[in-house]
Formats: sequence, structure tokens, C-alpha cells
Amino acid sequence: MRQGWRWFGPEAPVTLDEVRQTGATNIVSSLHQVPIGRAWTEREVRERQSLIETTPADRSPLIWSVVESIPIPDAVKRKGGEAKAEIEAWIASLEAVAACGIPIVCYNFMPVVDWTRTDLDFVTPTGATAMRFDHERFAAFDLFILERPDAAHHYSDEDRKRARVVYEAMSDDEIADITRIITSALPGSTTEPLTIPAFREKLVAYSGIDATRLRRHLVEFLEAVTPAAEARGVKLTLHPDDPPRSLFGLPRIASTGEDYAALFDAVPSAANGMCYCTGSLGVRADNDLPAIARRFASRIHFAHLRATTREGDGRTFHESAHLEGDADMVAVLRELVAEDRRRSAEDTIVFRSDHGHRMLDDLDKTVTPGYPAIGRMRGLAELRGILHALGAPPS
Repeated sequence: MRQGWRWFGPEAPVTLDEVRQTGATNIVSSLHQVPIGRAWTEREVRERQSLIETTPADRSPLIWSVVESIPIPDAVKRKGGEAKAEIEAWIASLEAVAACGIPIVCYNFMPVVDWTRTDLDFVTPTGATAMRFDHERFAAFDLFILERPDAAHHYSDEDRKRARVVYEAMSDDEIADITRIITSALPGSTTEPLTIPAFREKLVAYSGIDATRLRRHLVEFLEAVTPAAEARGVKLTLHPDDPPRSLFGLPRIASTGEDYAALFDAVPSAANGMCYCTGSLGVRADNDLPAIARRFASRIHFAHLRATTREGDGRTFHESAHLEGDADMVAVLRELVAEDRRRSAEDTIVFRSDHGHRMLDDLDKTVTPGYPAIGRMRGLAELRGILHALGAPPS
């Protein structure tokens, strides 16, 4: 298995030399500066690749092996195969990536909002901070800040009462803060930042799109793009929904093992793969993480390894340290190692630690939310230790 690190580009607070110091060897990156829907050019991809892979004589080499992500435009999620121009642009971006020899592309199919949290600096018992999804704060936003017209139908009487108490206790600054966190697109997001009015308009645009229809649109997208990926030796890896359940009444279709099975049955191409994220899938208590890894082992080309801790009834959760929380990381890695040993060196799984705690010196620095250096380095070191114990030291 290969040690990856998500790097947000030359403006990121974490430098490439700092990435080297973590022990990572493979870079996970994207062209975040390119507007969603505009085709990437080979020149743009090569410029980023050169920045990553041109190694000074006294430095360890880095390889850009995963693109995370080529964003899928909203029109594709709403219209499926009818969004021909947007799909053609996406294929052009894929072709640019393939021309540069980058073998793995990650993407997601979450409508309107990408990965979602309500708190970016929840204080843990150690004094480090973590990201958190607080169900009551989310409901307060949905019901009383966004004022989604049919929101009340998606919450119980008790949920609505608790959400009102939470909302009425919020200061103006807290309302502005949670609005910014939810609507402004978190780092690496593949959706556009939104104002409250624009958010409402987006939701209206999804009226009538249920899970069956959204899945059909994803299948139509995959039917269009997987031939290009397969012909060029690129593996497409679908990231799970985060959190893996409906938000704002919108369907989500990559939340369970059965969701993935339906997509692999519909589009059996070897290029149609999975980004196996223990953090996203692990939020649901009914997702058996080792079993999912075993079931779809041959489809896993990229892994996000992190842990979350479910709170209360499980609808609230926070990011935990990588070897804590609800994920049995040893069991997960045992499954991934078993699969990796069946593969050639060129096809080995790339993994990265994810969503580390903000801790030590990073508490006093400007960091990318969810992606501080020290917390992720701790996580990578812990994962590396498990792999050594399993007799499979990573490269």
C-alpha cells in the first residue's frame, strides 16, 4: 500500500517538504482553481504535476497518483445523460489526467452540498479540536435559518423542539458561523459556495429527484465516462456520502454497501471503482466496515482512513483520533492488506490519513479546516504502525 497525503496546492499552509517529513510518498491533489464544469487542459495538469514531482537533489521524491477530485457539475446530477456538454467536459479533464499518467480519479455524487459539518473546532478532552456534525445544530439551521419550506416534515416533534431551543440560544455571530460552514463549501468541496437565497433555489431545482432518479443519473454518467477511463487505464473511485444519509430532504445514493453493489451491477466495468472511506461509511452503525472492504476489495483503489465517534442516537458525530472512535482500523487494514497482496506493484492501493485533529502548534496557526499537518501526521504514523505489525510496511 502507498502512503498518500492530500495537498491543496501551492497556496496550502502545508508545504511539500512538510509532506515529505510525514513519511508520505504519494500526493492526492486537484486543480481547485479551475471552475467547476470547465475542462482541465493537459498543460494545467502537467504544471501541477511538475510542481509536485520535480524533486530537488537532496529531497525524497513525491508522486501525484490520485486526483481528488474532478468535480461533477450540478447539471449532471439533475439531468444525468442529458447534460451532454458537462459530461464531455468531464471526459476531457479525465483525458488530460490520463495523458499525464495519473492512474486514479476520485469523485462524489452528493447533490447541492458536499461533505457537511456544523463545527470546525469542537474541543476534545485532550484540548485538540476536531470537526463535528451536531444533529440539533443542523436541524436548527435547516428549520430556522435556511427556513426550508418542507423541512418540518423531516424532523420529529422532539427534534423540532430541541432545534428551536438551540436556535434561540444562538448569537448573531453563531448564526453567521454555522451558515458559513454549511453553505460556503468546505476544503476540497466539489460544490459551489452558496448564499441562503441561492441555496433555496438549488433545493427547488431538485424537486422531484428521488434516490431512484439520482442513481439513474449517476449510472448514465458512468456509462458515458467509464469507457474513456478504461481505455486510458484510469480507475474511477466514488467517494461515499458524508454524512451517509439524506440532508435537506435530498437523496444520497453512496451511503451503504448495497448502494455500491447497485452501481457496480449497473456498470460492471473494471474502471468503475470505490474510494473506501472509513470515516464517511463509519458514521452509520449498520455499515460493517471490514465486511464492506472484503466485499468490494477488487474495486478499492483509494482509501480514506479516519475514524468518527457517534454520539447519542448516532445522528451526531465528531472526528476522532485515527485509532479511536467507531472504526476497527486494524480489521479494516487487515482486509485491505489481503487485497493489496493479490495485486501487482503498479496497482497497489493508495491510502491517506484524513481529517486529523488540530493540535499542538497547529492550534496557533492558520490551517485548512479538517486538514492540519500534525493531526494527519499522527494518523499516518498510527496507520503505518498497524501495517508494519501486519507485515505489510507501506511504500
